[in-house]
Amino acid sequence: MPTETTKITAKKPPWLKVPFPGGERYSWIKKSAANLKLSTVCEEANCPNIGECWNGGTATFMLMGDTCTRGCRFCAVKSAKSPGALDAEEPKKLAETVNKMDLKYVVLTTVDRDDLPDQGAAHIARCIRSTQRACPDMLIEMLMPDFQGKTELVQQVINARPAVLAHNLETVRSLTPIVRDARAGYDQSLQVLRYLKQNCPQGYTKSSLMLGVGESRAETLRAMEDLRDVGVDFLTIGQYLQPTKKHLKVEKFVPPEEFAELAELGDKMGFEYVASGPLVRSSYKAAEFYIERKIRGRA
Repeated sequence: MPTETTKITAKKPPWLKVPFPGGERYSWIKKSAANLKLSTVCEEANCPNIGECWNGGTATFMLMGDTCTRGCRFCAVKSAKSPGALDAEEPKKLAETVNKMDLKYVVLTTVDRDDLPDQGAAHIARCIRSTQRACPDMLIEMLMPDFQGKTELVQQVINARPAVLAHNLETVRSLTPIVRDARAGYDQSLQVLRYLKQNCPQGYTKSSLMLGVGESRAETLRAMEDLRDVGVDFLTIGQYLQPTKKHLKVEKFVPPEEFAELAELGDKMGFEYVASGPLVRSSYKAAEFYIERKIRGRA
């Protein structure tokens, strides 16, 4: 996975244009995360919604550092075989920062750490519990790795009792070997999502798909059906944007009306909620707002 940030110059359609991020709250979150050496997926993954979300008081924190052991061809996060030791103070730093942000709902995600004996499962659980102690009324969504399908590691995260358990399928079956790292797998991800639902029935499950990497409409619908078959409650669907010239090229900019149609079809499939649009990401404020209302009994 490349570490440089070569800019992509291909012209984007007007519906993908967003304001340059700025503002007082944006600056505060950026400074706080940097001072405490916390990583946000908003920055590491070049999320187009960073300005809107940060100024609205929403940020997605990425646990276990800013370097992943996998090299998925769509992802802007840095990659290395052995990224180094975990920060033992991260659970405390995370809890302090989230508490200062005065949030009602927070999303935590992680890099993959295949180099560690437990792939970071115990550390993730500590981060969740530390944040829960500091903010007992806040809802936590945990977007987790697949842990290579090892359910005993998945269970450690379940035992920490986040309100929402998420894992991203990312793309359709035929493109998974091209888009994702070889240690990932279409069926492996579905098995993890099924395990989450079966072993935490009181919790909600969530997944995400990105479009524009060469999938057909039929393949997208099949992936949505597969996610629903394993009990996924919430689904986000967004447009893939090429982070550097060495990453996968965008095969298609999907127009907003096609995303709207997929949201309607997802509703008919039985998803509790589908957020579908060009700028939608796995962490997306509109989806999180709905999920929070649902869990607190106000939806």
